[in-house]
Amino acid sequence: MILRLAFGSLMARALTVSITVLAISLSIALFLGVEKIRTSAKASFTDTISGTDLIVGARSGSVQLLLYSIFRIGNATNNITWASFQDIAAQQNVDWIVPVSLGDSHKQFRVMGTTNEFFKRYKYRSKSNLKLQDGAFITDLFDAVIGADVATELGYQIGDPIIIAHGLASFSKHEDQPFRIAGILKKTSTPVDRTIIVSLEAIEAIHVDWKSGAKIPGQSTPNDILRKMDLKPHAITAALIGTKSRLQVFGLQRFINEYPKEPLLAILPGVALQELWQIVGVAESALIAISAMVVVTALIGMMAMVFSSLNERRREMAIFRAVGAKPSLILGMLVAEATFVTAIGAILGCALLYLGLFASQSAIDQAFGLWVPINAPTKDEALLIFSVIIAGAFISLVPAIRAYRMSVSDGMIVNV
Repeated sequence: MILRLAFGSLMARALTVSITVLAISLSIALFLGVEKIRTSAKASFTDTISGTDLIVGARSGSVQLLLYSIFRIGNATNNITWASFQDIAAQQNVDWIVPVSLGDSHKQFRVMGTTNEFFKRYKYRSKSNLKLQDGAFITDLFDAVIGADVATELGYQIGDPIIIAHGLASFSKHEDQPFRIAGILKKTSTPVDRTIIVSLEAIEAIHVDWKSGAKIPGQSTPNDILRKMDLKPHAITAALIGTKSRLQVFGLQRFINEYPKEPLLAILPGVALQELWQIVGVAESALIAISAMVVVTALIGMMAMVFSSLNERRREMAIFRAVGAKPSLILGMLVAEATFVTAIGAILGCALLYLGLFASQSAIDQAFGLWVPINAPTKDEALLIFSVIIAGAFISLVPAIRAYRMSVSDGMIVNV
């Protein structure tokens, strides 16, 4: 009885009700959208590197080591000697180890020296491998493989020359040893997209004629001679390690942290990423609060609609009372109306969100490096939707109680 009356009343005010449903649906879509973006951002952040058991660098802090070795932000406090690197690589529980050498740049992008093993071992987003969009990996001393953002922003193509600058934001360039772009990586939405990758030997080669951070005047070694030289590095910035068994990770970490020959630090990437997220993820609380306020505003708007309609429906309520309807019936009808409007708005909001994700998922990934999966609402999201519907029912109690208290004579008065 109550549901039939509520539905008939809503149909009689279809235009006003439709606007209210639209406002609620948009607020629900925004609320759930922010929640999905928040969780996706956190997942993308923690998936920046996967499949690597340890990151090794000079002793500093875990977040600092993660920032400069993976995110290319900041600088190392010190380097790792090549002898120490080889000593760690010789440990029986080390399955693979990839050296990383940082320090140079090209325009606003960092240059990283490593080996071709990096392209095989570095994984992201649930152990996805690096793949080439065009070209090939490093085969020559002066080959360079660039990330997708480097190619896009600088307009580089396969075969283009590229000159590396000494240090960061430096006007000193290695103009005598230009590199050739051999490959362009597919977009990964990780710091690799903004990295220029060269061989470890190439980093040594371009610094043969340099001493104490400056080029030796009048000295320039030809490239054909550089190719014949022993370019084994003296030191590296960091190293990525994979162990033969996860059970061996902590033992190897302890060995490195207690390494007697020089102060080193080994960190677990996942733990360090969680620590970093606690720093950079503060804004997520503000996003949730803002989207929650949008939902609250829409619910208050619905309450205002019910209030404003009461004056127009005074006679309707009085007629209901006159034909024997109890005050509780009036209260239940108004609450049912509000609950129905909120539920329809929530369902429509979910539909709008998934339609929007379906249409813009790839564009969001390409533009912002954020992969938002299209999957069924999680338990938390379903609880949020249910909570909004319950909140709509509670908010409607305020105008419903007022209607409950209206007398029959109040609704029969005709204003002249």
